[in-house]
Amino acid sequence: MTRTRAPAVPPPGRRTVLAALAGAALGAAGCSGRTPPAAHPSHTPPATHRSQRSSTGAGSPSPFPALPRTTPWRPTSAEVQPAAKLRAVQVVEAIGAWGDGHGGAAAARARVAALGLPTALVGQAGPLLPAADQAALQVVDAQYGGILSRSASVLVVCRQWTRRAGTVKPGGTTVDVRLSRSGSGWTVDALHPAHPGPAARTAAPDIPSVLSDDRIVLPPAAVADLRSGRVHTSVAKAMLALARTYRLEVSVVRSGHPLDVFGTSRPSDHPRGRAFDVWRIDGHAVVDPATPRSLIERFMRDAAAAGSYNVGGPVLLSGGSAGQFFSDATHHDHVHIGFRT
Repeated sequence: MTRTRAPAVPPPGRRTVLAALAGAALGAAGCSGRTPPAAHPSHTPPATHRSQRSSTGAGSPSPFPALPRTTPWRPTSAEVQPAAKLRAVQVVEAIGAWGDGHGGAAAARARVAALGLPTALVGQAGPLLPAADQAALQVVDAQYGGILSRSASVLVVCRQWTRRAGTVKPGGTTVDVRLSRSGSGWTVDALHPAHPGPAARTAAPDIPSVLSDDRIVLPPAAVADLRSGRVHTSVAKAMLALARTYRLEVSVVRSGHPLDVFGTSRPSDHPRGRAFDVWRIDGHAVVDPATPRSLIERFMRDAAAAGSYNVGGPVLLSGGSAGQFFSDATHHDHVHIGFRT
């Protein structure tokens, strides 16, 4: 499920399956199931999606359940490179959402070509393009995996609902979108969707508590990461500690993040299951200039107190151990919380 921006009704977290099924039931009864769109300070007002209509007559309700309503994600001028984020989000939205009768790779290539982007990207979409009659996609957040003067990694976190015949299935992924910049603007070079792997047979300590905590909001790829058994308990313990004080909305845990710190050959803590990123704190997006700096600073210091050796964000803090706090353009839009073990 997606999240709505405050002061709208707070978005549901990991109850995606229940909500999707509820929407399916409403659709079967002739009503349009509605799921609130993901929150971001840059979101446009919700789009006015019509319920699917059957071909038997104008205005007759479809015999199939309606997919949730979604709204396009759009950056604001507060971003370091809003054009890079927009380009990354556009290609994910184009590939991962389609109307009835417009599924499949060929139709996706036509949508990508309409953006002026290479159609070969469709072959890299993986879980973003499942076999389905219809799909709706909501971008939860787009954050930097790295940003340099002429190259970027934008991590597009999304939820997706697909329909095959009368069955609606909730899902979603995180896509590491790689871009390059030329005189004509940003173009997309490659897509690297998340591959969390199968769930472990036995959950590691604290993982069930994280997954059931309503104050920890996790997107689909992050949920799968935690269930995979490939995330260190230090991450789970820190999430639980921070959730006692804050409502934290996580963007990335392990999968869907660059293997190396962007622009370097230094391994990132994320793919090793030793880090997580937070894009919104107590309903306030980190990237939003209206978010109190004091809130972000306090959250970063509390993350360090929870055991993180490497806390990055939009504010450079003093104190802590050597190199414990850092700030750069990449972390303008989220707080990174890393662990040695």
